Amino acid sequence: MTPPSEPSPRTRRPRNPLSALARRLGRHEWLMRLAPAIILVESFLRRWSGNRMSLVGIAGLPSVQITVPGRRTGIPRTTALLAVPLDDGFIVTGSNWGRAEAPAWAWNVGAVEHAEVHVGARAVTMRVHRVCEAERPQYWADIVHYWPGYAMEQRLAPDRLFPIFHLRQRGGTARPGPATHGAAPGGDEAGGGGGRTARKRPA
Repeated sequence: MTPPSEPSPRTRRPRNPLSALARRLGRHEWLMRLAPAIILVESFLRRWSGNRMSLVGIAGLPSVQITVPGRRTGIPRTTALLAVPLDDGFIVTGSNWGRAEAPAWAWNVGAVEHAEVHVGARAVTMRVHRVCEAERPQYWADIVHYWPGYAMEQRLAPDRLFPIFHLRQRGGTARPGPATHGAAPGGDEAGGGGGRTARKRPA
Protein backbone atom coordinates (compact mmCIF):
# COMPACT_ATOMS: atom_id res chain seq x y z
CA MET A 1 0.00 0.00 0.00
CA THR A 2 1.25 3.50 -0.84
CA PRO A 3 1.93 5.53 2.33
CA PRO A 4 -0.45 8.52 2.64
CA SER A 5 2.47 10.94 2.58
CA GLU A 6 3.58 9.91 -0.92
CA PRO A 7 2.16 11.43 -4.10
CA SER A 8 -0.55 9.42 -5.77
CA PRO A 9 0.71 7.67 -8.89
CA ARG A 10 -2.39 9.05 -10.64
CA THR A 11 -0.99 12.58 -10.36
CA ARG A 12 1.32 13.08 -13.34
CA ARG A 13 3.30 16.16 -14.22
CA PRO A 14 3.02 17.38 -17.84
CA ARG A 15 6.05 16.47 -19.93
CA ASN A 16 6.49 19.92 -21.34
CA PRO A 17 9.60 22.16 -21.11
CA LEU A 18 7.41 25.23 -20.51
CA SER A 19 5.54 23.61 -17.64
CA ALA A 20 8.84 22.49 -16.09
CA LEU A 21 10.08 26.09 -16.32
CA ALA A 22 6.83 27.38 -14.80
CA ARG A 23 7.20 24.96 -11.88
CA ARG A 24 10.74 26.18 -11.22
CA LEU A 25 9.68 29.82 -11.34
CA GLY A 26 6.68 29.06 -9.11
CA ARG A 27 8.97 28.15 -6.23
CA HIS A 28 10.28 31.71 -5.88
CA GLU A 29 8.70 34.18 -3.48
CA TRP A 30 9.24 37.13 -5.83
CA LEU A 31 6.65 35.63 -8.17
CA MET A 32 3.97 36.28 -5.53
CA ARG A 33 4.53 40.03 -5.93
CA LEU A 34 3.56 39.71 -9.59
CA ALA A 35 0.14 38.27 -8.72
CA PRO A 36 -1.90 41.35 -9.79
CA ALA A 37 -0.22 41.45 -13.22
CA ILE A 38 -0.56 37.69 -13.72
CA ILE A 39 -4.27 37.80 -12.85
CA LEU A 40 -4.80 40.74 -15.22
CA VAL A 41 -3.13 38.96 -18.14
CA GLU A 42 -5.01 35.75 -17.35
CA SER A 43 -8.36 37.57 -17.40
CA PHE A 44 -7.53 39.32 -20.66
CA LEU A 45 -6.51 36.10 -22.41
CA ARG A 46 -9.67 34.31 -21.32
CA ARG A 47 -11.95 37.14 -22.47
CA TRP A 48 -10.10 37.59 -25.76
CA SER A 49 -10.12 33.87 -26.60
CA GLY A 50 -13.60 33.00 -25.38
CA ASN A 51 -12.05 31.02 -22.51
CA ARG A 52 -10.02 28.88 -24.93
CA MET A 53 -6.66 30.33 -23.88
CA SER A 54 -5.10 30.99 -20.48
CA LEU A 55 -1.70 32.04 -19.19
CA VAL A 56 -1.10 28.76 -17.37
CA GLY A 57 -2.38 26.91 -20.43
CA ILE A 58 0.36 28.49 -22.54
CA ALA A 59 2.79 27.02 -20.00
CA GLY A 60 1.26 23.60 -20.57
CA LEU A 61 -0.57 23.50 -17.24
CA PRO A 62 -4.29 22.82 -16.76
CA SER A 63 -6.62 25.43 -15.35
CA VAL A 64 -10.34 25.71 -14.68
CA GLN A 65 -12.87 28.42 -14.05
CA ILE A 66 -15.21 27.70 -11.14
CA THR A 67 -18.58 29.43 -10.85
CA VAL A 68 -20.63 29.26 -7.64
CA PRO A 69 -23.03 31.63 -5.88
CA GLY A 70 -21.58 34.03 -3.34
CA ARG A 71 -22.34 32.78 0.17
CA ARG A 72 -23.97 36.02 1.23
CA THR A 73 -25.13 37.68 -1.98
CA GLY A 74 -26.15 34.65 -4.05
CA ILE A 75 -24.55 36.37 -7.06
CA PRO A 76 -22.57 33.93 -9.27
CA ARG A 77 -18.83 34.33 -8.76
CA THR A 78 -16.26 32.99 -11.24
CA THR A 79 -12.60 32.37 -10.48
CA ALA A 80 -9.80 30.99 -12.67
CA LEU A 81 -7.50 28.53 -10.91
CA LEU A 82 -4.57 26.26 -11.54
CA ALA A 83 -5.97 22.73 -11.39
CA VAL A 84 -4.29 19.41 -10.63
CA PRO A 85 -5.86 16.57 -12.68
CA LEU A 86 -6.82 13.51 -10.64
CA ASP A 87 -9.08 10.64 -11.64
CA ASP A 88 -12.10 12.12 -13.46
CA GLY A 89 -11.72 15.59 -11.95
CA PHE A 90 -9.39 18.20 -10.53
CA ILE A 91 -7.86 19.26 -7.23
CA VAL A 92 -7.77 22.98 -6.41
CA THR A 93 -6.47 24.73 -3.32
CA GLY A 94 -6.92 28.15 -1.74
CA SER A 95 -3.28 29.19 -1.55
CA ASN A 96 -4.11 32.81 -2.38
CA TRP A 97 -0.53 33.50 -3.47
CA GLY A 98 0.74 32.77 0.05
CA ARG A 99 -1.31 35.53 1.68
CA ALA A 100 -2.41 35.31 5.29
CA GLU A 101 -6.14 35.22 4.48
CA ALA A 102 -8.10 32.55 2.63
CA PRO A 103 -9.35 33.63 -0.81
CA ALA A 104 -13.00 34.64 -1.16
CA TRP A 105 -13.65 31.94 -3.78
CA ALA A 106 -12.74 29.22 -1.27
CA TRP A 107 -15.39 30.41 1.18
CA ASN A 108 -17.95 30.23 -1.62
CA VAL A 109 -16.90 26.83 -2.94
CA GLY A 110 -16.81 25.45 0.60
CA ALA A 111 -20.48 26.36 1.02
CA VAL A 112 -21.82 24.37 -1.96
CA GLU A 113 -22.05 20.74 -3.04
CA HIS A 114 -21.84 21.35 -6.79
CA ALA A 115 -20.07 23.91 -8.96
CA GLU A 116 -20.07 24.88 -12.61
CA VAL A 117 -16.58 24.20 -13.91
CA HIS A 118 -15.29 25.52 -17.23
CA VAL A 119 -12.48 23.52 -18.80
CA GLY A 120 -11.56 25.55 -21.86
CA ALA A 121 -14.81 26.42 -23.61
CA ARG A 122 -16.62 23.41 -22.13
CA ALA A 123 -18.76 23.79 -19.01
CA VAL A 124 -19.71 20.91 -16.74
CA THR A 125 -21.35 20.64 -13.33
CA MET A 126 -19.02 18.92 -10.89
CA ARG A 127 -19.40 17.70 -7.34
CA VAL A 128 -17.39 19.57 -4.70
CA HIS A 129 -15.62 17.44 -2.12
CA ARG A 130 -13.96 19.39 0.67
CA VAL A 131 -10.86 17.47 1.73
CA CYS A 132 -10.94 16.72 5.44
CA GLU A 133 -8.07 16.43 7.91
CA ALA A 134 -7.75 12.65 7.54
CA GLU A 135 -7.43 12.91 3.74
CA ARG A 136 -5.23 15.96 3.71
CA PRO A 137 -1.73 14.36 3.78
CA GLN A 138 -2.37 12.43 0.56
CA TYR A 139 -3.99 15.32 -1.28
CA TRP A 140 -1.34 17.77 -0.14
CA ALA A 141 1.40 15.44 -1.37
CA ASP A 142 -0.41 15.17 -4.72
CA ILE A 143 -0.68 18.91 -5.34
CA VAL A 144 2.84 19.73 -4.12
CA HIS A 145 4.19 17.01 -6.40
CA TYR A 146 2.36 18.65 -9.31
CA TRP A 147 3.08 22.29 -8.35
CA PRO A 148 5.96 22.55 -5.84
CA GLY A 149 5.31 26.26 -5.38
CA TYR A 150 2.41 25.45 -3.05
CA ALA A 151 4.91 24.39 -0.38
CA MET A 152 6.59 27.79 -0.59
CA GLU A 153 3.22 29.59 -0.43
CA GLN A 154 2.25 27.58 2.65
CA ARG A 155 5.47 28.69 4.35
CA LEU A 156 4.47 32.29 3.64
CA ALA A 157 1.11 31.72 5.38
CA PRO A 158 2.02 29.57 8.40
CA ASP A 159 -1.07 30.50 10.42
CA ARG A 160 -3.55 28.79 8.12
CA LEU A 161 -3.81 25.54 6.20
CA PHE A 162 -4.84 25.95 2.59
CA PRO A 163 -8.33 24.54 1.94
CA ILE A 164 -8.28 21.76 -0.66
CA PHE A 165 -11.21 20.73 -2.86
CA HIS A 166 -11.61 17.74 -5.17
CA LEU A 167 -13.93 18.56 -8.08
CA ARG A 168 -15.38 15.39 -9.55
CA GLN A 169 -17.80 14.45 -12.26
CA ARG A 170 -21.30 14.07 -10.87
CA GLY A 171 -21.83 10.48 -9.84
CA GLY A 172 -18.12 9.98 -9.13
CA THR A 173 -16.88 9.09 -5.67
CA ALA A 174 -14.28 10.94 -3.69
CA ARG A 175 -11.52 9.12 -1.89
CA PRO A 176 -12.60 7.40 1.33
CA GLY A 177 -13.01 9.76 4.26
CA PRO A 178 -15.72 11.70 6.11
CA ALA A 179 -17.53 14.27 3.99
CA THR A 180 -17.13 17.90 5.01
CA HIS A 181 -19.41 19.87 2.70
CA GLY A 182 -20.13 23.44 3.76
CA ALA A 183 -17.23 23.89 6.15
CA ALA A 184 -15.57 27.28 5.88
CA PRO A 185 -11.93 27.28 4.71
CA GLY A 186 -9.59 27.83 7.61
CA GLY A 187 -12.23 26.63 10.08
CA ASP A 188 -12.05 23.80 12.58
CA GLU A 189 -11.57 21.02 10.06
CA ALA A 190 -9.08 22.89 7.87
CA GLY A 191 -7.17 24.05 10.91
CA GLY A 192 -7.23 20.71 12.70
CA GLY A 193 -3.55 20.25 12.03
CA GLY A 194 -2.69 23.38 13.97
CA GLY A 195 -3.67 26.19 11.60
CA ARG A 196 -5.59 29.14 13.00
CA THR A 197 -9.11 29.96 11.94
CA ALA A 198 -9.06 32.42 9.04
CA ARG A 199 -11.18 35.55 9.13
CA LYS A 200 -14.47 35.29 7.29
CA ARG A 201 -15.01 37.50 4.28
CA PRO A 202 -18.26 38.56 2.60
CA ALA A 203 -18.85 37.28 -0.92
